[in-house]
Amino acid sequence: MRVITGSARGRRLKELEGMETRPTTDRVKEGLFSALQFEVEGRRVLDLFAGTGQLGIEALSRGAVGCVFVDRRADAVKLIRENLKITGLTDRARVVTGDSMEYLGALREKFDLIFLDPPYAAGLLEPALAHIARFDILAPHGIIAAEAPAEKTLPAMAEPYRVSRIYRYGKIGLTIYRRAGDEENEESAI
Repeated sequence: MRVITGSARGRRLKELEGMETRPTTDRVKEGLFSALQFEVEGRRVLDLFAGTGQLGIEALSRGAVGCVFVDRRADAVKLIRENLKITGLTDRARVVTGDSMEYLGALREKFDLIFLDPPYAAGLLEPALAHIARFDILAPHGIIAAEAPAEKTLPAMAEPYRVSRIYRYGKIGLTIYRRAGDEENEESAI
């Protein structure tokens, strides 16, 4: 696992032992960041179910202004901190140990880009999407990137969210959701 491009390009990231954490494959990560290549710089990122932290680290390397990494496993949180040190990106990161659903419920800030890659069998993806919509934590014009098995169709979300694109990479599917802008407030600001 390496950082693809940006300030930490080529740095090798550490991985967790065992089968509980399934890192995003290089092919999927390259496809994801190719689809988002002009939409990462200057963004505030949430890497939920962070695992190794590789998605948030890639975003930071590409110019995101900050990233919050959330994982419930103490060994994953320790590894994320190590990977941030390896890449020199600690200063723009916050690492949270805790349950992702509880974190979403208590959150009082908005993000421009949210990565969702929970353990496939845990059944957490749909509840995470529902929490994001219910608590409205995605900023206007924000993006959610959700990874799931390719055969799984992820649910549509109510307005102002919509499915933008669906990609398939072998056995892995990637669904990109977008949030519409807050046009009413944007027009009154002009």
